[in-house]
Amino acid sequence: MMQDSIDFGTMNIPKLFRKMFIPTLLGMVLSATITIIDGIFVGRGVGSDALAAVNIVAPFFMLSAGIGLMFGVGASIVASIHLAHNKVKVASINITQAITVSLSITVLLCALVMLFRTDMAYLLGSSDLLLPLVLEYMNWIVPFLACNMLLSVGLFVIRLDGSPTFAMMCSAVPAAINLVLDYVLVFPLQLGLAGAAIASVISVVVGSIMILVYLLKYNKVLYLYRPKFSLKSIRLTIRNIGYMIKLGFSAFLNEAAIACMMLVGNYVFIHYLGEDGVAAYSVACYWFPIVFMVNNAIAQSTQPIISYNYGAGQWIRVKQAFRLSLKFAIICGALACLVTIVLCPAVVSLFLGSTGNAREIAIQGIPYFALGFLFFALNIVCIGYFQSIEKFKQATFFTVLRGIVIITVCFVSLPLLWGIKGIWLAVPFTELITFAIIISYYLRQHFKR
Repeated sequence: MMQDSIDFGTMNIPKLFRKMFIPTLLGMVLSATITIIDGIFVGRGVGSDALAAVNIVAPFFMLSAGIGLMFGVGASIVASIHLAHNKVKVASINITQAITVSLSITVLLCALVMLFRTDMAYLLGSSDLLLPLVLEYMNWIVPFLACNMLLSVGLFVIRLDGSPTFAMMCSAVPAAINLVLDYVLVFPLQLGLAGAAIASVISVVVGSIMILVYLLKYNKVLYLYRPKFSLKSIRLTIRNIGYMIKLGFSAFLNEAAIACMMLVGNYVFIHYLGEDGVAAYSVACYWFPIVFMVNNAIAQSTQPIISYNYGAGQWIRVKQAFRLSLKFAIICGALACLVTIVLCPAVVSLFLGSTGNAREIAIQGIPYFALGFLFFALNIVCIGYFQSIEKFKQATFFTVLRGIVIITVCFVSLPLLWGIKGIWLAVPFTELITFAIIISYYLRQHFKR
């Protein structure tokens, strides 16, 4: 009942894309609602300072999800190519290594963060006023980030195993649980910020359990191996993990880019506009994951199609899938921009109510922020294409340029040129400049042929 009829090598590309995209999109959007629902209940039930505190802790979510994406993308690409050559056992070993190592890394990082949590809170941009709220949220969220990571990497494996519908359910069920628990814990039980955190933790734990149950009991092709600790096994694991990290590093950097956007933005907004500025910016940061998930769904739906056919040497099918993903990116990016601008007052009111300085700052600035959504969509799909055909150097270069270098320069320089408007335009300018660089690279490679 959990399996879908999917053949990456022979099925019609548009039909195959639809089979992958629709459940992947629904699953990712529902997954993003976990964060958004938290924001709505925290903003309306606890206050704008609590909303700002959650936004300061949010980069930890990005980090754990990024580790999951890095290993998920890397293992999925490698396993896809092995499956194209009927090497099922090797593909299964790859996904086992990815899950085991990524879990170990995340647990270690969580322990370090909890050991130095006050210093980490200040490093992420917390003020003295927000520090108690930031620590309250961290104390619940950080210890369970390994479950968030497992959910991220597990979705890749289940989709590659031919079950995108069940992968969707692994996102939908936690989202529904989070919705109910957020309301109950924040409003009737009056647990405040801790209640929102507990709701998130329970929902993510349930999702990770669903992943494990599928992989251990309902898997179709891929399965988990018992880890071996001989010298030869450790050496092969290190080699395989290193290659997966190379392939998936730009996926990690995509999440790191959002974390960097939040981190640098928090610093800039609190410098120019104080805690109300961070609260206003947090609304944009809560809305942004929906846009990211839609476009990431396009990239992740085409990734196994492109990787499998790339491994099989079927370049016509590779190019057909890539062109289809670009068309969807243009449509989704343009719609996201239009919807955000039109619904901006309503969206902001969901988080910050109908009055307040933070609300006015958000309503004035978010339409500028939304102008970059079209170029963001195209950038995500193009970088995903480079990942899928093992051009990890190009994918990593464009991701670092976009997510760390250009955005930092824009956040620092544009407010000096255009004031508060310049802060909101930093992200759109980053996406535009990155897209221009990617197009220049593509045209240069095209004319060399």
